[in-house]
Amino acid sequence: MDFSGCALVKRANATAYRHRETAFNSSSNLDDTSLYYLLEEWTLNPSDTSMKMFLIPPVVCLVAGILIIPTILFVIFSRFSIRQETRYMLLGNALLSDLIYLLFYTLSAALNAAHVHLPEEACVLLLFLLAVAYSGGLFTAAAIILDTYIAILFPLRYIAILPPSRTKKIIVLLWMCSAAFPGIFFLVLSSTHSFASCVLEMCSVPVILILTLNGTDAVKLCFWLSTVVIFLCLSLIFCCYAILYFKTKQSGIWESICSRASVTFLMHNTVLFFYFFPLLALFVESFLRINSVIRLQTGIWVSLTVFNVLMILPKVLFPFLYGLRYREISASLKSIVRNKHLHLMSPPPSPS
Repeated sequence: MDFSGCALVKRANATAYRHRETAFNSSSNLDDTSLYYLLEEWTLNPSDTSMKMFLIPPVVCLVAGILIIPTILFVIFSRFSIRQETRYMLLGNALLSDLIYLLFYTLSAALNAAHVHLPEEACVLLLFLLAVAYSGGLFTAAAIILDTYIAILFPLRYIAILPPSRTKKIIVLLWMCSAAFPGIFFLVLSSTHSFASCVLEMCSVPVILILTLNGTDAVKLCFWLSTVVIFLCLSLIFCCYAILYFKTKQSGIWESICSRASVTFLMHNTVLFFYFFPLLALFVESFLRINSVIRLQTGIWVSLTVFNVLMILPKVLFPFLYGLRYREISASLKSIVRNKHLHLMSPPPSPS
């Protein structure tokens, strides 16, 4: 179905919207075509100004991310001693993934709020880049925890296990895995013709997710497998944190609640919670909606909240709660600010 065909069907279905709204508020057991038009009519309803309010969190987080993430990346890549350490290379990779995700998701939300319809190829590319960036951030977060685990439990063998050359190969492997998992999912969607032009014309991530869960069994299987992979990564992160805590509990570094180790542990677990909770909420909402326990309207509100608020927050909290905790990065930032201040305050040279 092309875009003109979509427009004709929209006009033909406009007179039936009031009748479909009853089904929208009462049941989610609809065919794909009816479900798409229900979602499109509801999200494009001019009187529903609260839909545009969901654009505020991505924009605010993007502005905050642009202010801090490029600065930390500049410090990492401009200092040879810093960019040769595994933890800083992984941190820079995670920040780069988060910045890409913030940019593309805010672009997607802004275009959808402005009712700008993208070509099918552009929408597929945008969705693929979002999936790659999110997967890259999640896999890199798991790698950061593994790096911390190895550094604390095997300090004498750490350099031999993770030299800079091997870390670079690991980062390349992380990006390959980040592209492979969404690539398989998109190939299944393409081969089963689950990417209808009308759906891609709207190009809303929460709406496409709902339609995906009402697709073929192969598409549902890919979605649930992706969910399992994500939760395995998060479980790995949680287990490493738990092992680190119990292994270092007898060392005395946890005696003071204000100690650097306690505060760092709290900050890391806060970031972990913000990564884990949105996915858990999305999983529960999807399960309840598929089984018609909650209404479709409730499901789309939850999906919008998860994607536009809860999934965005970790991306902007990560550099503040994690990146700035490193002494080398914070000291380099202070040095840059101090040198810039001295340069501005220094008097101009006197004319000879």
